[in-house]
Amino acid sequence: MLIGAVGFVVALTLNAFLLDRYNAYGEVPIPGSGSVHLPAGEVTVSLHTRVISSPTGGGLPVPPLSMRVQSPDGAVQPVIEESIGVTTTVNNDSRRRLWRMQVVEAGEYRITTDGEVGGFIAPRLAFGHSSAYGSLVWLFPAVFGFGVLGLIGARWWRRRRRARPWATNGHDQGTVLSPDGEGVRIEQLKTITALRDSGALTQQEFEAEKRRILAGR
Repeated sequence: MLIGAVGFVVALTLNAFLLDRYNAYGEVPIPGSGSVHLPAGEVTVSLHTRVISSPTGGGLPVPPLSMRVQSPDGAVQPVIEESIGVTTTVNNDSRRRLWRMQVVEAGEYRITTDGEVGGFIAPRLAFGHSSAYGSLVWLFPAVFGFGVLGLIGARWWRRRRRARPWATNGHDQGTVLSPDGEGVRIEQLKTITALRDSGALTQQEFEAEKRRILAGR
């Protein structure tokens, strides 16, 4: 459980601050235009800006923005879908994912941006990709879950063992086990002697049990 909890926090931190290449393919100012070379596949588009202090509450607010993508000649237009992510801030430098683009053909794409960004410092759209190890983050919650199940199973087994009836050396009057074997008969004689000495058996009952044991019945 401890490995799962600590591993989740560490993996999440590494993916957010070190392995997430949110601006791997370049940035375009808001408002403004520029060209970025995009590979085929999924491309993330993030709002990237400077802040005076770390955002609180809902994170970095998303202003009304527009983005127009002009594909290279003959290339298929990318498919763009909204995908609002969490805010990541390092030394007053904040970013938040806004869109995901499915780029069919690699090439030089012309990007034009606009928006109400009067309250932001050096706002721009960053084009990049998520961490290649993002899925590994969820390995640690699974480890934590297995740890919880193991703990529950261990406690259930412990209670079950404590509740299990244990065999005792005591015998009801007139009931003495008589398996074969000289050693067993000796132990039985010791047992009925102890029962007689403790008062659990009368002298008559002791003699009757003794004769039965010696007779092998």
